[in-house]
Amino acid sequence: MTKKYKIGLALSGGGVKGLAHAGALKAMEENGIKPDIISGTSAGAIAGALYSAGNSPDQIKELFKKKDFNDFVEFVLPKSGLFATSGFTKFLEDNVGYKNLQDLPIPLLVTATNLDKGESVLFSKGNLAQIVMASACIPVIFTPVEINKEKYVDGGIFKNFPVSPLKDLCDNIVGVNASPLVTEKYSNNIVSIAERSYHFMFRANTLEDKKLCDILIEVESVMQYKTFDLKKVDIIFEQGYLSAKKALENNKVLPTKS
Repeated sequence: MTKKYKIGLALSGGGVKGLAHAGALKAMEENGIKPDIISGTSAGAIAGALYSAGNSPDQIKELFKKKDFNDFVEFVLPKSGLFATSGFTKFLEDNVGYKNLQDLPIPLLVTATNLDKGESVLFSKGNLAQIVMASACIPVIFTPVEINKEKYVDGGIFKNFPVSPLKDLCDNIVGVNASPLVTEKYSNNIVSIAERSYHFMFRANTLEDKKLCDILIEVESVMQYKTFDLKKVDIIFEQGYLSAKKALENNKVLPTKS
């Protein structure tokens, strides 16, 4: 049966480690590979939206350089989250340039978690900045995003590596996992312990999706960096690029430039 798209790209969550996605996209472009559709969770949804809107991989990297966590959020009196994400929503609106998901030149599927119903939801249309922000909304850290009177949080809770949405749509799937299952050191404080606990949960739900990739790119080296460490943008981008370049060297699946 002929599928709708030739090449699909799945991008995992991972906080600032998601800058590895931009590096991987650069390596893919150098090999003449461009996705026809993108599926993203959290950081992967952010990278996917920026790329689909026409930003080059290097431009995506530059957007985050010289930025700080506080540039994107504001502290609020703790009720449903420590930080509001209005700053990041504005960042998306300014740098994506498309109001709705369905307007993007490259189709983007975004996975988020419906906190009220306790289920994973796949978005293909609707307010882009709102939906992407919902997908990246880490519980407790960020205030949940309300869409149609229901609260949404990080899509990684149920599906941190959204390969399966592409399974019946694409002939071939490239997956970039910026949160592979590795054991890294952590600090003995409340934020670090919470972050580590989320990582274990997120990574556990990637195992079946990894098997669906025709080409799997895992960027293990970025796991040493903290979720919101924007000082490591260049390094993370480069590690994503190198990991993808290595994975694509033996590519016998996807068409490449001559």
